[in-house]
Amino acid sequence: MLAIGVDIGGTKIAAGLVDEDGRLLARAQRTTPATDPELIEAAVADAVTELRQGRVVGAIGVGAAGFVDARRRTVVFAANLAWRHRPLADELEALTGLPVVVENDANAAGWAEFRFGAAREADHMLMLTVGTGLGGAVVHDGRLLRGSGGFAAEVAHVTAVPDGQWCGCGNRGCLEQYTSGRALVKAARRRLRAGDPTLEALRSEAGGDPSGVDGPLVTRLAQQGDAGCISLLADLGHWLGVGTASLAAVLDPEVIVVGGGVSAAGELLLQPARDSFATHVTARLHRQMPRFVLASTGNDAGMIGAADLARTPA
Repeated sequence: MLAIGVDIGGTKIAAGLVDEDGRLLARAQRTTPATDPELIEAAVADAVTELRQGRVVGAIGVGAAGFVDARRRTVVFAANLAWRHRPLADELEALTGLPVVVENDANAAGWAEFRFGAAREADHMLMLTVGTGLGGAVVHDGRLLRGSGGFAAEVAHVTAVPDGQWCGCGNRGCLEQYTSGRALVKAARRRLRAGDPTLEALRSEAGGDPSGVDGPLVTRLAQQGDAGCISLLADLGHWLGVGTASLAAVLDPEVIVVGGGVSAAGELLLQPARDSFATHVTARLHRQMPRFVLASTGNDAGMIGAADLARTPA
């Protein structure tokens, strides 16, 4: 059965026609009218109409950037979109005439990696999406872990440092404040302002202005061998290892998949994470260590995973 997967982000809506093998056959894109739920739904329906032309489609899966209820019907809350207890599945079903399943966007991306990507041989997976922020997904015994209310796997808000840096969620010391694209840029700018001599190449590339630093610049210089930028990624990888070690004490995954924009750093991020994980994980001398691998489905993961979830019983 063909299904349409929709990935709704803060600035764009990406929709794709996906077959049962996870292949993306066609795609459509719309701008996200972030402040108006009805306009968001109209844009999604318009993209779906485009993709359905001349094709038989059985269902729609939506990856939504927010908290989704356990029934996979309602977006309870979204930080960057105007969703507050919005019955998104009901609204889209009325507009399209197709059955709709709604899932958190990180869960949708994680499901794509589990079914078709880097974790397709595993039964137990932990995925962390290290982008601007930090996303997560957990598959346990072949099933997506969603929790009693649908809010499970919010790994960004596991406490990494008690009484640490303030987080936008209102708590302090959340893992996202130490392992994310924002955290990488913040650390680079802080060290530049402090006059760190190991970051002279970064200062030069940024035109002498710390505010000109972004994550891709740090990654590029690190890949070119710049020691200061390598250390910035190593620090981020250290915290990634600390966080996943705590999560592994509960979840015991076979494989830890790392995706998101910062994962473009590859082994410059993964090897420090492995080393830190091995130092901090419980029973380190007696357990099978999980594999740390890079995600393989890229920016299409949300669409692919959402489409497959639309075909998957809850």
